[in-house]
Amino acid sequence: MQHRILVVNDDGINAPGLAVMERIARQFTDDVWIVAPDFEKSGASRSVSLGEPVRVQERGEKRYALLRGTPTDCVVVALDHVMRDAPPTLVLSGVNRGANLAEDLTFSGTCAAAMEASNMGIRAISMSQVFPTGGAVRWQTAEHHAPRIVRALLDISTPRGAFHNVNFPDVEPDQVKGVRAVPQGKWGKIKLKVDARIDPRNFPYAWLSFIHEAGEIDIDTDIGAACSGWISVSPLDADITWRDGLGALSAGLAGL
Repeated sequence: MQHRILVVNDDGINAPGLAVMERIARQFTDDVWIVAPDFEKSGASRSVSLGEPVRVQERGEKRYALLRGTPTDCVVVALDHVMRDAPPTLVLSGVNRGANLAEDLTFSGTCAAAMEASNMGIRAISMSQVFPTGGAVRWQTAEHHAPRIVRALLDISTPRGAFHNVNFPDVEPDQVKGVRAVPQGKWGKIKLKVDARIDPRNFPYAWLSFIHEAGEIDIDTDIGAACSGWISVSPLDADITWRDGLGALSAGLAGL
């Protein structure tokens, strides 16, 4: 099958991970399109720009930046406008600078872009490269292993609305232990930290950042696999129903 691939991300059109993903995509086809935010939109989740226009700026052949756009905007604009006459057969989102694991997935613009593509009937894969805060990003690990992961995933039947989320561990390519199919895990503790500051004009501002505590790591989850040298692959979809709670909920509502 001759693929037409759309590459998106949430780190911005000039992000090094986007260049890595473009090189990965070109191992499958020369028909690669780029639609990405003009600057970093990490943490944008599935937000869409409804209160203001999205401006599309051409940055080269088959390469577009969305001014003030979100990752989900990028997919919508690509499929319903830029590539409307010949939609992609595959959407690759990433490679994200940093992990997208466990509860972080609900914040992730990288995963949201893949989810939006899948909901629109296009096969989608999100990819992230794990790295330590303040350390170097081992882009070579994602670039080396991603093509065989993509080939394997494309052979797996995937229903509309489902996509695969891949995290590459923070090890050299030849130190990867293998690939594991794992569910989403849970951090021992996760919260957003507020770092309040004062600018030179004496106006207050703040940076938000994540604080993670792993706790006891379950090796059979995305966190455990990716933090133990494995490539984690998780099948995800937009259904966030707490299924174990349905029985108690039905019982509690029975008398109403």
